[in-house]
Amino acid sequence: LKEDNDLEDIDSLLEKIEDTNGLSQQTQSGIIADSRPLLYVEHRNLNPENELKRYFGARAVLGDQRPRQRQRQYVRSTWLTAPKNTWPRYSKTGIAMQLVETRRGVQYFTFEHHREYQQVQFKFLDAVESMDPNNIVLLLQMNPYHVDSLLQLSDVCRMQEDQEMARDLIERALYSLECAFHPVFSLTSGSCRLDYRRPENRAFYLALFKHLMFLEKRGCPRTALEFCKLILSLDPENDPLCVLLLIDFLSLRAREYGFLTRMFQEWESHRNLSQLPNFAFSVPLAYFFLSQQEERSELELSQARERAARLIQLALIMFPSVLMPLLDHCSVQADARVTSHSFFGLNAQISQPPALNQLTSLYVGRTHSLWKDPAVMAWLETNVHEVLCKVDARDPLVEECEHKRKMRYQSAPRNIYRHVILSEMKEATAALPLEVTSQPVMGFDPLPPLDSIISYTRPERYLSHPLFLHWHSGSTAGYSGSALLQGDIRHDGDEEAGAGQDLNQGVNRLMAAMRDMLANIQFQEPPRDDNPEGDADWD
Repeated sequence: LKEDNDLEDIDSLLEKIEDTNGLSQQTQSGIIADSRPLLYVEHRNLNPENELKRYFGARAVLGDQRPRQRQRQYVRSTWLTAPKNTWPRYSKTGIAMQLVETRRGVQYFTFEHHREYQQVQFKFLDAVESMDPNNIVLLLQMNPYHVDSLLQLSDVCRMQEDQEMARDLIERALYSLECAFHPVFSLTSGSCRLDYRRPENRAFYLALFKHLMFLEKRGCPRTALEFCKLILSLDPENDPLCVLLLIDFLSLRAREYGFLTRMFQEWESHRNLSQLPNFAFSVPLAYFFLSQQEERSELELSQARERAARLIQLALIMFPSVLMPLLDHCSVQADARVTSHSFFGLNAQISQPPALNQLTSLYVGRTHSLWKDPAVMAWLETNVHEVLCKVDARDPLVEECEHKRKMRYQSAPRNIYRHVILSEMKEATAALPLEVTSQPVMGFDPLPPLDSIISYTRPERYLSHPLFLHWHSGSTAGYSGSALLQGDIRHDGDEEAGAGQDLNQGVNRLMAAMRDMLANIQFQEPPRDDNPEGDADWD
């Protein structure tokens, strides 16, 4: 009992230190100014236990877990995830990280596959193409920390609704990659880069993304936000997984309104964040929530209200197609003036370019739950009527925004398509273009960059049964954006039915073999020498 009380006292002390660490100060605008870089990552915020302890207390989260952890020795200390007793003993896998160069205070790293890991990677590709999922299980038995195998099997577990095992495999992949970090590679500085064009680096991006998705679903949005910042810091200019489409949602879920508004202020001038529907709507929503915080001064509340109104009206004028789908998702019926007005009517949906339709569908599908609050809806209603007044008065801004919509968003960059595939948001995947849906999409490397930097190539061999995931044009039936062993093997008649049956049987065999393997194999971890330290109406 005394230990539990000590833990809670420590947690309380840490929070007080964090709140008064001298790094934050109030600005005139009422937004917290932080002297640290925008994408600075805190180690303690990468641990979901810390977030859960803030919600439920140390005793509820840890229980009698802490004493057992102290008894375990010779465990490598890591930040991204904590190794578990049920995992195989870790030994060097053949992955390493090298410092490529340093430019203007920014360090560029890359993962490298040594010869033995390359051979395992070739076997993994053979196993995928063999159409026998048991081959991947066998490969993982021999190489329990092969990253691509762990990522793929996690996807299969998730499709089979075994979320716990799926999450565990992702954590093991992250552990394997972190053990290969270069000594000077920093997760927190925001100045370390990884080039997504190099295939060896992509597994780290994908593992981090899948991990943060699990964290958000577990109810740990603050931890998920920290991982999102980490992904963005690895390549903020190119943003290969386009986490800019997600970071606003996580900020709002975690009630980190200051971070979101600061990001908008600092990046708008050179990144045009207001041209992304998610930032256009989420930032004024953040200002609205700030305007509801009673502990702020009247001046700060007034400024937040003013900014919220100005920005939400601009968002509604720039992206009128968002309103009606958003209200539909929130089960809200707009009043007669709004429903009968052509500006927000069906024409707003039909006239917008397909690429913009993907962005708006993704935003509405992901964040509609944040708009269901009655106070938010009342605020939105007021501003919608203000916008209609400007439209009826032929405000030049309305015509200017319409011109921007027609000129821009003709096609989305590849990283947005990659984000939509990984997010598996059905509203957005249904809007993907034919050039994406007609090509193979592999879960371990979805939509690889067209300018990939290849450091080693696989020996040529005869491939009799290539296994890919194909999409039917205009349909996402049977689609899983990160599927491993699903396929659209195009045959005629009985052959097509037989192929689908074989695939289903293959997946079932895979899951049975995996569960049998993990249930019956006991991994013993011997001493180590490398690290002895231990619904509403408007009417």
